[in-house]
Amino acid sequence: MQSKDEPTSDLWSHGWCSQACRLDSPNFGHRPEHAVVDLIVLHAISLPPGEYGGEQVPQFFTNQLDWKAHPYFQKIAGMQVSAHFFIRRDGTLLQFVSCDDRAWHAGISCYRGRPNCNDDSIGIELEGLDGETFELAQYERLSRLCSVLMQRYAITHIAGHEHIAPGRKGDPGAGFDWLLFQNKLAIRSQCLPLGVLPKT
Repeated sequence: MQSKDEPTSDLWSHGWCSQACRLDSPNFGHRPEHAVVDLIVLHAISLPPGEYGGEQVPQFFTNQLDWKAHPYFQKIAGMQVSAHFFIRRDGTLLQFVSCDDRAWHAGISCYRGRPNCNDDSIGIELEGLDGETFELAQYERLSRLCSVLMQRYAITHIAGHEHIAPGRKGDPGAGFDWLLFQNKLAIRSQCLPLGVLPKT
């Protein structure tokens, strides 16, 4: 796995970001040899769907969710998934997997002609619901996080789960403001999926 040199600050330690609250997930693996981490994938999740602020998402990513606590959980019972980061509605940042490792967030996927996007991507979950809007605090935190990720890794593309698994996934959906995100991060439109920005 190739990455840029560590920054001179103590922001990173073995792929863990000091700005995040660390909650280790058992759901990860090693990246393939010579994998280049150059993609960030944005997701949306809330458990139960549309309910915010609880501990169910962290419990889900750490295999501690009580499957009997809500009827919806029976649909995801036994699933073992994770993401590198989770951004709550108030901008709180949690990290579950080292960015040097392979989190299980993308599933069956393909982007830029490459399959298995887990191999070369960093997954960021936003607390939210497909198609619904997100909070300004989340955009602020997301842009800062992506900025430091781009300083450490050779990130050249940022996409939604809907773009790497079209027809199977729809998050973060129409409620995510790609133009606001682009402006906050100050990145070129070429880094983003086609069609997410208004035509000028």
